[in-house]
Amino acid sequence: MKNNIVILGAGESGIGSALLAKAKGYSPFVSDMGEIAQKYKIELQNNNIEFEEGKHSEDIILNALEIIKSPGIPDKAPIIQKAKQKGINIISEIEFASRYFSGKIIAITGSNGKTTTTSLIYHILNKAGLNVAVGGNIGKSFARISLENKYDVAVLELSSFQLDGIQNFRPNVAVLLNISPDHLDRYDYKFENYIASKFRIIKNQTQDDIFIYNNFDNEITKFLKNKSILPKKLPLGLASQFIDVFKYLKIQGEHNLQNAKCAYLAVQNFVDEEAIENGFSTFEAIKHRLQKVAEFNGVEYINDSKATNVDAVYYALKSIQKPIIWIVGGVDKGNNYTDLDTVSKQVKAIVCLGKDNQKLLDYYTNKVANITEASSMEDAILKAFNFSMDGDVVLLSPACASFDLFKNYEDRGEQFIQEVLKLNEKQQEINSNFKL
Repeated sequence: MKNNIVILGAGESGIGSALLAKAKGYSPFVSDMGEIAQKYKIELQNNNIEFEEGKHSEDIILNALEIIKSPGIPDKAPIIQKAKQKGINIISEIEFASRYFSGKIIAITGSNGKTTTTSLIYHILNKAGLNVAVGGNIGKSFARISLENKYDVAVLELSSFQLDGIQNFRPNVAVLLNISPDHLDRYDYKFENYIASKFRIIKNQTQDDIFIYNNFDNEITKFLKNKSILPKKLPLGLASQFIDVFKYLKIQGEHNLQNAKCAYLAVQNFVDEEAIENGFSTFEAIKHRLQKVAEFNGVEYINDSKATNVDAVYYALKSIQKPIIWIVGGVDKGNNYTDLDTVSKQVKAIVCLGKDNQKLLDYYTNKVANITEASSMEDAILKAFNFSMDGDVVLLSPACASFDLFKNYEDRGEQFIQEVLKLNEKQQEINSNFKL
């Protein structure tokens, strides 16, 4: 057996890494401070992979040749600091998986729009008949894709946390959609650190590779002015010279137009124009991203749970022209709500959904006529309903992480959907007990 590899974190990326390491002759050990999901335990047991949960055994971890770290574990974690002091090489699952993937890689990052753009690129290529996989920060892990060893192209959504752990990872096509303040709590509240993390996507690219970027984004253009970039650069603005993207696109909004243009540039060397048009015209909106759930009594309910930062909320508010009851809140990541002042004029009421809503209350109490707090999604929906009238929109667009009250943004979005759909059943009760 080769020297041991330790995997910290037993989510999809950790389990994928463990399976790939086992297949490549390593003796992996998986350690998670929390409880490991049953489906992942079964995979580990079936593949005779040792694991622990509820603790990190330092005597094992600190004797590893290499550590593969979950993106959710910050560098400040004590076990990571101790490993660094011992000189143990610490990488991400993306870095590890890239060692064993022989196909082409299209990697997408940005503060917002990653999932939509990644899914759109995958949809176009898959619809055209290419042997393509999608993964990374969505779907299956890149390690699992590498383990399956059957794809010619991998389309990967990458977060800044995943990029922080790369060393030699080199995408053939890198896409940088935009940069706005996000996750600043993980970057010492320094925006420049977060920007540098996003640009790691081109760290190992050469002149044989392609770098697609949003040349209308101020932070991106400022950073590029002072850098010598090796890959071939394709600015987003170039896409408008080739195709009227909006003509074929079903999903609406200025931000989605930008996402689509980046997707167009990313796939143009893989498929022809007809395939691109076909892909655009058949692509549906992503769940939890400006997803219209239902309409009751003339009020629309829109699930934008994936909007976990201020910039994402900016585009959500900008895309809606009706009066808005805004459900917002969660784990604040260093948000600056002044950035929303120009687009939040149509917000008639705010429902703060989180354990600690003080920052929102302090900022909006004198700016919005109606503001209240909610302790659960059910409570939030009922209070939003109470504020609403015919012609309004109830928008869940939290601007925050979800981990105070929910498992993740998907759980938050699913609970929103469930509670909205219950309104139909509760209509008589609501009308009698919650008069406007």
